[in-house]
Amino acid sequence: MTPRLSGLKHRGPDWSGIYQFGDSFLAHQRLAIIDPASGDQPLFNEDKTIAVTVNGEIYNHEELRKSLPNHRFRTGSDCDVIAHLYEEHGEDFVDMLDGIFSFVLLDTRDNSFIVARDAIGITSLYMGWGLDGSIWISSEMKGLNDDCEHFECFPPGHLYSSKQGGFRRWYNPTWFSEAIPSTPYDPLVLRRAFENAVVKRLMTDVPFGVLLSGGLDSSLVASITARYLAGTKAAKQWGAQLHSFCVGLEGSPDLKAAKEVADYLGTVHHEFHFTVQDGIDAIEDVIYHIETYDVTTIRASTPMFLMSRKIKALGVKMVISGEGSDEIFGGYLYFHKAPNKEEFHGETCHKIKALHQYDCLRANKSTSAWGLEARVPFLDKEFIKTAMDIDPEWKMIKPDQGRMEKWILRRAFDDEERPYLPKHILYRQKEQFSDGVGYSWIDGLKAHASEHVTDKMMLNAKNIFPHNTPTTKEAYYYRMIFERFFPQNSARLTVPGGASVACSTANAVKWDSAWSSNLDPSGRAALGVHASAYEPQVSASLAVGKVQNEHINNVPMMVEISAPGVTIQG
Repeated sequence: MTPRLSGLKHRGPDWSGIYQFGDSFLAHQRLAIIDPASGDQPLFNEDKTIAVTVNGEIYNHEELRKSLPNHRFRTGSDCDVIAHLYEEHGEDFVDMLDGIFSFVLLDTRDNSFIVARDAIGITSLYMGWGLDGSIWISSEMKGLNDDCEHFECFPPGHLYSSKQGGFRRWYNPTWFSEAIPSTPYDPLVLRRAFENAVVKRLMTDVPFGVLLSGGLDSSLVASITARYLAGTKAAKQWGAQLHSFCVGLEGSPDLKAAKEVADYLGTVHHEFHFTVQDGIDAIEDVIYHIETYDVTTIRASTPMFLMSRKIKALGVKMVISGEGSDEIFGGYLYFHKAPNKEEFHGETCHKIKALHQYDCLRANKSTSAWGLEARVPFLDKEFIKTAMDIDPEWKMIKPDQGRMEKWILRRAFDDEERPYLPKHILYRQKEQFSDGVGYSWIDGLKAHASEHVTDKMMLNAKNIFPHNTPTTKEAYYYRMIFERFFPQNSARLTVPGGASVACSTANAVKWDSAWSSNLDPSGRAALGVHASAYEPQVSASLAVGKVQNEHINNVPMMVEISAPGVTIQG
């Protein structure tokens, strides 16, 4: 069975590649970020006995090349090291990779294969099984739904080995066990770790920029990028002035804050406006591309989807974004109600483990829909280790002590001598992306859904959708669209469910008895915390908070691996 990539060309519009060995196929759609001229995939070792197709970027590829002096590399691609590392170390090399990736590697010497996904699941990946015994791997569900009887999300931080006949976890950090860490907080250690995470992501041979909402996380990313860009190879090719991008409804909180940060940093700022109707008109395309019916994700994905199209139209192919900070530091407003540091830490662990189903899925697929790559330094493997090793007592939100959400991150970058950001931006309260683009956005979505979902439909919702039954008209509306594109039971099972308030897990809903009657994912649902109720605490924080590739953004892989002879279709 030959591979079909037409459904994945949006992820890699720059080139297509296919390789066949017996019943096995490797196919690839390329988004060229590093060494665009020579890094087409699949990639091979010297004698072409090992073939690999990758969606990802390996930031330490130059160091890894130096560790392989007896190997000859055919391209300048950052992903070219994977086949050679496998030759040297067998299946136990994955943890040597510093970056993000989903890959399939075929060893023609014994017709075996391995599949691996990065630690957090920043790149998307699915695995499916056909009635004929074939195994399929794809960057998106739409690459599997016509050929697989069953498919599921490939777990982050795991490797699948055909030799072993199953999965094993290759990513085993100390925080994964949820044991309470005890490392004292050192603001300069945290600062250096995050600066390193941002700087390594400036590896590019194509035009790039930063997504800038004006909130803490994206503003720090922009500030560090602007500070260190001048000395990079990217600056020599494309200039040392950083480009920044923001999207919102006219007059939205994000647009105002982003413009102020952009002016402070001196970026070339691009401000994109959309209307509620623009967003509503895009909902079906958004659900098709992001492959979920989760309300929170769809609300936030739509503006990002619209912005990505505008960014790509400017000729930009890579952006750096701020996802992951709220999960690591407990930045969502509901963390105000965490009863103790044990509950706080456990919640952050659960949130990071689920990112591949929420923010990582949104960032990857909303941008990839237009052939744009998103890089996320907060989810750098080493930075996560540094941040998650800190005693969670330091992360606890304590207004009486002037400690607002993400206080330890804010304090780490509160430098009086050489400020990273203006004080009021550094201590700006959390706005979820779907709120910050304009509050009327969510209100408009709810109103639109009410026009298409009747009370009678809601009464029968349990019978129509027994799994993850929608409890609001907005959720029902998204579910109808999703089921039209992805009617398989396998598809609906890839989407998480459960009660949530302001993006919490179901367990955290128990922190406040009032939340169970207001289960809305918007940050405004964190009653008594959002907006004006919080302003006095911001002032308190100001008083206490001083301190001082060739990258193939190798896009989609759809890999069919037929048993018994491996068909890696891609």
